Amino acid sequence: MNLTGEMAGAGTIARGGLDEARTTGTSKMATALIVEDHPEQARLVRKILGLRGYEAEIAEDGETGLRLARELQPDVILLDLMLPDVNGFDVCRRLRGDRATMLIPVVMLTALDDRQHQMHGFRVGANAYLTKPYGVEELYEAVAAARAWRESMRERALQGEIHVELDSEITLLKDLNDFLMNVCRATPLSNDQVMQIRQAVMEMAQNAIEWGNQHRTDRLVEITYRVHADGLEIVIRDQGQGFDRGSLPHAAAPDDPFSHLDVRDKLGLRAGGFGMLICQGMVDEMSYNREGNEVTLVKRYPGPEPAPDA
Repeated sequence: MNLTGEMAGAGTIARGGLDEARTTGTSKMATALIVEDHPEQARLVRKILGLRGYEAEIAEDGETGLRLARELQPDVILLDLMLPDVNGFDVCRRLRGDRATMLIPVVMLTALDDRQHQMHGFRVGANAYLTKPYGVEELYEAVAAARAWRESMRERALQGEIHVELDSEITLLKDLNDFLMNVCRATPLSNDQVMQIRQAVMEMAQNAIEWGNQHRTDRLVEITYRVHADGLEIVIRDQGQGFDRGSLPHAAAPDDPFSHLDVRDKLGLRAGGFGMLICQGMVDEMSYNREGNEVTLVKRYPGPEPAPDA
């Protein structure tokens, strides 16, 4: 961690309005949970956060971090990925899957700096991702951004129609995480049903980015979320030429879900091609427009349980 040389200047609180560490209108200090198995690094992060008015607890493994997150309800979690029991990705995924902890902001701190690990971090619901060594101001800014995310989640109401435009997988992941939080808080869907929607939307949106728009950032992916009285409708549209669903030799088919693997191998594509087939099992309705560049997913709310027999 590239922190020791910057400690002398870390005590100023003016930059970026980060003295929001104090709760408005009260004297209660903001709280942080540091999940880190290296004691020296954990203590250093706690000291740095203390300069901004944070009271921090330390957990040295993932399971302890999950327990303390539920018990303490901290204002932010600083999460290392390389833990002795559960990796940080799984810890974050479990935090987001628990209604008691799903809105706690998470900042991942790790030496894993490649794009795939960063994408994985956002995929499981992280709000910020810092690679070691990082600077003191970078840490403060990541914490502030993560906390601002929670405030936006509290203020946004999920109703009517929400329309977003995405130009990359990173923006897709961040927007989808925000949507997931709102769905959990504002609909009667269970956690499992929300995760099914998340997987289906992610798969279809990635197809739109990869196959429809050919990874061209000048082409946007449009996602529209419509909230109805009986369920959710999600429309995903790319700016590509579309495709003929009846002629996709590289995609899995219901009658023979493995016949496409040889085709993909000859085309030099990664093993896979199950996306559309999997999504059909995760939503109640799935339909394409005629051109093949717009897919509509529908997930209905669970109906009332039948009354017990008299």
